Amino acid sequence: MARKCVFTGKRPNVANKVSHSNRKAKKRQLPNLQSRRLWWEEGNRWIRVRLSTRALRTIDKKGLSAFAAEQDIDLARYAI
Repeated sequence: MARKCVFTGKRPNVANKVSHSNRKAKKRQLPNLQSRRLWWEEGNRWIRVRLSTRALRTIDKKGLSAFAAEQDIDLARYAI
């Protein structure tokens, strides 16, 4: 499974790890992804998604269906 948020599309980032002597080495910054089971009111069933904590906060604020419609995501694809 890809390390990608279903709703926001967040992916790992590549950055430089800088030592005290200013030597640089590549490192990956992974998004804070959580596997969650969410209740979908309109579909009257559970969906299982892997999403970022930022997306979880937005779902709390706007609601699952509204946020999915805004991001053009078909929730039936993730139904359990």
